Amino acid sequence: MQCRCSVLRLGAFRHRNYLQENLVRSVVRVNGVPTCQQYVYHSGLSHDVYRSVSLCRSDRTVFLLSKSHGLFCTSRRSQSGVVTDPIQQHRQRLLSWFSVLPTEERQFGPSFALDSIHVDPVIRESSSENILRPLSELTLQTQHQSPSCPQSMSVSQLFTPHVNGNPVRNVVLYGTVGTGKSTLIRKLVLDWCHGCKSDFKLIIPLSCEDLSQVTAPVSMTRLISKKYLHLRELLPTLQDYPGVLFILNSLEWMNLDFRMANTELCSDPNEPMPPTALLVNLLRGYLLPEANVLVTTRPSAVNRIPRKYIDRYAEICGFSDTELQKMYFQLRLGHQDADPRETENLAEMLSRNLEHHSQLSAACFLPSYCWLTCATLHLLYYTKPDESPATLTGIYTTFLRLNFAGEVLDVTHPSKISLMLYVARTVGKLAYEGCNSRRTKFTEEDIIKCFHVQADSEEELNLLTVFRYDAFGFFLTPCVQPGQEKLFVFTIPAMQEYLAALYVVLGENKTALQRLGKELSEVISKAGEDVLAVVNVLSKFLPLRIFTLFNLLRFVPRLYGRVSGQSRDNIAETMTAEMFREEDSYNDDVLDQINSSILGVEGPLQPAEVDGFSSQEAFELFPIFMAGLLSRQNRAMLNQLGCTIMNMDALKITRALKKHLLRCSLRRLPPSELMDFLFFLYEFQNPSFTAGLVNSLRDLDLSTVRMTPLKCNVVAAVIGGSGKLITDADFSSCHLDPDAIRTLAPVLRRCQNINLYMNSLGPDSCKEIKELLLHPDCGISSLRLCNNPLAPEGAQQIVEGLAGNKSLKLLSLLRTDLGDEGAEILANNLGKNQHLKELNLAYNGIHDQAALRLGEAAARHPTLSKVHLYFNELSDNGLRDLQSLGDIRVIVSLTEGPDASQHWSLILRELKANAGGWDHARMSSHLTLLLRDLQSSRAMTGNLWRKVRILRVETEVKLMLNRIQEGKL
Repeated sequence: MQCRCSVLRLGAFRHRNYLQENLVRSVVRVNGVPTCQQYVYHSGLSHDVYRSVSLCRSDRTVFLLSKSHGLFCTSRRSQSGVVTDPIQQHRQRLLSWFSVLPTEERQFGPSFALDSIHVDPVIRESSSENILRPLSELTLQTQHQSPSCPQSMSVSQLFTPHVNGNPVRNVVLYGTVGTGKSTLIRKLVLDWCHGCKSDFKLIIPLSCEDLSQVTAPVSMTRLISKKYLHLRELLPTLQDYPGVLFILNSLEWMNLDFRMANTELCSDPNEPMPPTALLVNLLRGYLLPEANVLVTTRPSAVNRIPRKYIDRYAEICGFSDTELQKMYFQLRLGHQDADPRETENLAEMLSRNLEHHSQLSAACFLPSYCWLTCATLHLLYYTKPDESPATLTGIYTTFLRLNFAGEVLDVTHPSKISLMLYVARTVGKLAYEGCNSRRTKFTEEDIIKCFHVQADSEEELNLLTVFRYDAFGFFLTPCVQPGQEKLFVFTIPAMQEYLAALYVVLGENKTALQRLGKELSEVISKAGEDVLAVVNVLSKFLPLRIFTLFNLLRFVPRLYGRVSGQSRDNIAETMTAEMFREEDSYNDDVLDQINSSILGVEGPLQPAEVDGFSSQEAFELFPIFMAGLLSRQNRAMLNQLGCTIMNMDALKITRALKKHLLRCSLRRLPPSELMDFLFFLYEFQNPSFTAGLVNSLRDLDLSTVRMTPLKCNVVAAVIGGSGKLITDADFSSCHLDPDAIRTLAPVLRRCQNINLYMNSLGPDSCKEIKELLLHPDCGISSLRLCNNPLAPEGAQQIVEGLAGNKSLKLLSLLRTDLGDEGAEILANNLGKNQHLKELNLAYNGIHDQAALRLGEAAARHPTLSKVHLYFNELSDNGLRDLQSLGDIRVIVSLTEGPDASQHWSLILRELKANAGGWDHARMSSHLTLLLRDLQSSRAMTGNLWRKVRILRVETEVKLMLNRIQEGKL
């Protein structure tokens, strides 16, 4: 049997390439037989931590030798060749468990794995004095800009000895909500599974949340074997096993007692004890004294472990500078499904806004808010056509579930109140009052008022103290604008509107009388049940009529039900009033507002835009979030957060809301407000409710709204899903592209009159328009494609669509770059359509011959009665030839012989409507020629009334020509 020796060098892996190591193999041959193999796993991240381990391999047993620890592991091969080393099994199991993406990550695709997008937050060595500093200093800025212990370290340095040489056994890693403690632990375990963290031979993660549910005594070996069965072979020798790291995640779930009188000493890992006692002895060093312990916790629970048992305090501080933020954004936005150019553009805009907008940079100090920013950008920019995107309310609810699911504010408090419910009642009240008063900045007095610092009981004050230590900075932070440092703002502005919406929908905005009425109703209802039970028994023996008076107790809950029903109607009325505020009618739609708040505004800022938290805030997301929170999916997630919205309450609010909305939605809304209303209905995620309201819409005017893929999906889901027939749909200047036309097809084919003016639609878009015209359910009667570069290739697609269409009556191809070639294509195929009545080909660079051929084809058409050919390159002879064509009405000029054309107002109206997108020099040239024709016709006629009519048209043309030359049109 031949023995071969291999040397492995393990380095830190590049965070994006765990499975793409650069493998270098060198084979040493002795007498032609390979005797030594060397594998080098190289990483570009760090080269300072390399360890060498020798392997002597036989047929069935592999011995791993370490210079520092001697023989530390033995693995065996089964007859089938499968390695049964418990350590390797443990690595594989942990890798499979910790690599599973949470639901909150899976919705953004497989490329968002932790291995590919992780950026280590800053970790600073702290001290007990720093932890116990006054609450007034616990703000985002003072905590991280001026730390008392500024030394920064990496995760691998947590257990390095102190400067004085003292070893480090127990480490407490603490941080407020959202700083990335759980993510950092996941990354640490994954690194160890991949071989990066070779300081420890075994890592055993334990969840304190799980341990808090264990009530029966259990031994340490039994506890480990229940969770990690594959480690049972090592457990008998675990006490003497070197290089073991226990990770106790979320210590705030455990109420530890280190007093000797209450927790006895124990050094036997096989002795059953309560889980709290096991952790106490593990931290004391009596149980498994050779093991290291890493504890993660929120700041309020740090003092549950006496300082003498902690060798190092480390504070996880998030992303302390914009470079870490930018690195995170580049990694997360640059996923495999994204367009690299779009990703680079987004990252650049976001970087510039981070540098310009100091408040946004302060918000992205927390890794969790960086996650929310990327998730929002993913919704805004990476929504694919024809897919069902997430809702904005769903993203925010998911974000809170990711950070607060199952979290209790204080496990030692008898109420065990949900952290998120406490936030909804306190921070939500502050947010709601801010929305009511249109404020985004709050004084300390405002916060004290809403947080009830003047609480009557010690318990309530303790809850507030825990909240301020653990989660206050997650929601509120000092304003960074000069001179306003004493004011507080919401860390993410939209979170104010979300929490205000949650406060309202949960019914927390009750008056004192309503709260008293609810409590009184519950007391009377309970007492009434007991009294009625006694009365029913006594009435069998004493049939006195007076006992019937006690039946009045039954009506108390019903009476309160009517009162509470009125409060639900108030919620619906609040949503409607906020949705249709007149002062918000001329703002950008909310999706563009969100986009601007994250990426900034290109170009010079207006005075009102300099202050990102202006008192002129519109709060248009407030009603949209209220609608989204009523959806079934969001209510299910809120229930996991401890914020329960009853089904009956949601049903009653929905009924009242429909009544209020039907009255308001009948009036004509500005395009941006209509988009907001459609987004409001989309967030509601209630098809029957949406269908009832969409039927009240008379037309669909979304002109000038920048129709992104997300907005197109929203419109298609709301309007297309209802089957509503629309009379007029205006999508002019909406930045539509072929994907947008495809997504909007279910809506467009149910519209009678469609305006797609100035959308930069090219030949590729014409393919989608052709499919639209050929659809069996197409009901389009008027289609305007003015000012789009269709080109002759697009004209070919259009005529193919016309050949199979029976509904279209008016087609406007004004200024679509058809030229003579496009006109010839139309002339050759016009006869294939038997239903078109009017065709507009003005301003297309068409010359005499092509125009005449088109006019002749139109004259032979059975239904076509009007063709627009003005503003083309036609000579005087060409004009006369076209005007002499049979019964067909060819509109080519403002004159018809010695008289003004009866269509002169139509021509000038088209000119005014399209002046913004046309070449003004060319327009001036055409108007000069038309003015010359008018003057010539006026000189030719002897009829006074004709002269007056022509003179009137001349006046209009001169006025328009002057306005064009002055740049006013």
